[in-house]
Amino acid sequence: MTTTTRRSLAQATRADFPILHQAVNGHPLIYFDNAATSQKPRQVLECLQHYYECDNANVHRGVHTLSNRATQAYEEARAKCARLIHAPAPETLVFTRNATEAINLVAYSWGMSQLQAGDEIVLTVMEHHSNLVPWQWVAQRTGATLRFVRLTPQETFDLEHYQSLLSNRTKLVACAYVSNMLGCVNPVADIIRLAHHWGAKVLLDACQAVPHMPVDVQALDCDWLVASGHKMCGPTGAGFLYGKADLLRQMPPFLGGGEMISEVFYEYSTYADLPHKFEAGTPAIAEAIMLGAAVDYLQNLGLENIHAYEQELVSYLWQKLQGIPGIRLFGPPPPHRAGLVAFTLADVHPHDLSTLLDEAGIAIRAGHHCTQPLHRYLNISASARASLYFYNTPAEIDRFIAVVQEAVDFFQGINALGD
Repeated sequence: MTTTTRRSLAQATRADFPILHQAVNGHPLIYFDNAATSQKPRQVLECLQHYYECDNANVHRGVHTLSNRATQAYEEARAKCARLIHAPAPETLVFTRNATEAINLVAYSWGMSQLQAGDEIVLTVMEHHSNLVPWQWVAQRTGATLRFVRLTPQETFDLEHYQSLLSNRTKLVACAYVSNMLGCVNPVADIIRLAHHWGAKVLLDACQAVPHMPVDVQALDCDWLVASGHKMCGPTGAGFLYGKADLLRQMPPFLGGGEMISEVFYEYSTYADLPHKFEAGTPAIAEAIMLGAAVDYLQNLGLENIHAYEQELVSYLWQKLQGIPGIRLFGPPPPHRAGLVAFTLADVHPHDLSTLLDEAGIAIRAGHHCTQPLHRYLNISASARASLYFYNTPAEIDRFIAVVQEAVDFFQGINALGD
């Protein structure tokens, strides 16, 4: 794909996103909060309406036409998600409500049954709370110990320190594929290879990777990978867990009830095979089918093309932000980062900046981004974050930078009066 074609990616897709064509506080909406949730194209929205108008029925249980159609669409969505991440088979992909539930599934099912006192879980200081709190619970209940990989001076994953933490006590490594605050793309292939050398399992939180770049679970050889549908043009309430088939089969069910059983007696039950063993009760059928439509949309654009265009955008954003006095940018510079930038300003609190930007119709995130320990590690209480997607444009970045500069000038003026 040529540079000219990449630069037209936003132009070619913006018409598909109804929400982008509105005014907020009298200004055209600029949506730079994509790391929190992405917008949904018309093709995905129409999929929801079609399902409820034409195919609404429970899955896997009926033999009537509507149930058969709903089941087929649901399982086709699973196959699409599996193909997206190059999973070896659809049954290795379990639908969950979100990535948080997927991590909890592994923590409760595998962690609680396999770990014991003396075992070690290696995490990183950059983890999202969803990939930290469940492992705290596992450690508290099993006696396992948590270890944390620190950052390099460039605020990236410290591979040398990571190697020093690994030993025959290491049973699990759980880390982000891409940091949702630092934007660094972690060396996941090396992380997995080194962990496997010690016999440890690896779980990847790929929420900020799967929507933005090609991901191949077989090439990486990860044991589990989680992703969240609402960050990849899909609906809320639908995410997935990929796991190696032998591991998933060894893991006990996470929830009990309908759908996840083979046979039920008064005294005991036997369980269904993969993936249904982990999908108790009526699933989020419409949401899963919408997620399948979102996968179709992304694959039609091409993850390689999305990644290349976002690299151009974030390089431009980084360059422009560097010119603002008193700014601190977090994480490595392009091209060693994903399409998001977190930062602080010397004279403007992130919450004040977010409020002023919102008045100008610009949506960003301000706060700790579900990484409170990382913010403490960096000696800050909060940061502002602009996160991009393929429907964003350089012109939007120019407008964003202009309003940020206006905010800096405004607060510098107030501070000068105070002096």
